[in-house]
Amino acid sequence: MNRRRSAATAIALICASTALTVLGAPGQAYADPRPPRSEQRLQEVRGEIDALYRKAGAATDAYNLAEERADKQSAEIVALAKEIVKGQQRIEELKSKAGAEARAQYRSGGLPPEAQMMLSGDPQLFLDGAGRIREGQQAAKGLLGELSRTQADLEAYTQDASAQWRKLESSRKKKEAAKKEIKKQLAAAEKLEATLEKEERERLLKMEQDAAYEAQTAWLDSGALKDIGGKATKGGEAAVAYATAQIGKPYVWGAEGPGSFDCSGLTSQAWLAGGRGIPRTSQEQWKQLPRVAMKDIRPGDLIVYFDDASHIGMYVGDGAMVHAPRPGRDVTIAGAGSMPILGVVRPDK
Repeated sequence: MNRRRSAATAIALICASTALTVLGAPGQAYADPRPPRSEQRLQEVRGEIDALYRKAGAATDAYNLAEERADKQSAEIVALAKEIVKGQQRIEELKSKAGAEARAQYRSGGLPPEAQMMLSGDPQLFLDGAGRIREGQQAAKGLLGELSRTQADLEAYTQDASAQWRKLESSRKKKEAAKKEIKKQLAAAEKLEATLEKEERERLLKMEQDAAYEAQTAWLDSGALKDIGGKATKGGEAAVAYATAQIGKPYVWGAEGPGSFDCSGLTSQAWLAGGRGIPRTSQEQWKQLPRVAMKDIRPGDLIVYFDDASHIGMYVGDGAMVHAPRPGRDVTIAGAGSMPILGVVRPDK
């Protein structure tokens, strides 16, 4: 009996010790959970995340612009290289022709055939020779003139190519700097989001949706769409059809399809489908495309957002637009007034 009691006591002590070890181990489920963030703090976190993604969006615009310029400069360098090769070949041809004429003159004792005919006693040969001398002089002058012009062109092409190489190197540096900035801002946003519990992420998403709804409602209540009834052009219809067909595809910075898009990648590719090539970035689309008043907006027009033109979407009618929002989101339909509007541009005006 005593042995049984002693064994039971030992088992109880082992279980108690094990329980204390489990409860005391770091990271176990028994630890007190971190208290959820207050509504005010979660709003602050939402603002911080939005600011980081906006900075990433601005850096993406800089990256896309540098890439577009680098591509253009590379194409110009290739074209200049072709012109340089052609110029070099033409110079060789002209030099060969000039050399042939010089050798012919040397073989004839320093006098061209026409001059020799002039020294004959035949009047007709004299007249013919005089005419041929004038033609020969003009041809020689033309040959030297073309050689001089070709050499000048070749020098200009070479200088242009050197300038384009310098610009290309500058664009590449800007592109790399923008790429680093994008990764920095995205990493900061993702790190901050990673601190959120599942319930907090759900609350944060609800806050985003509520804020977008309130902004859209206020925009509509302002009468922004009063008397708007513009119809899309044929190109606009094609652009809208392309953009809406991409709904559900993920946002990826620097992407312009077919599997993913950033905001201006979507609008530029949509209008390419509509038969118009437009600038690659939202800021250049804002700068270069014709602007129209909100009261004149029609499907296919592009709505530019924020003071720095760092975001853009395509109006599809009935107060809605399609856009690629930001990393972690997919191409979607949203209220056209759900973000601060800078203005409207029209690719096919």
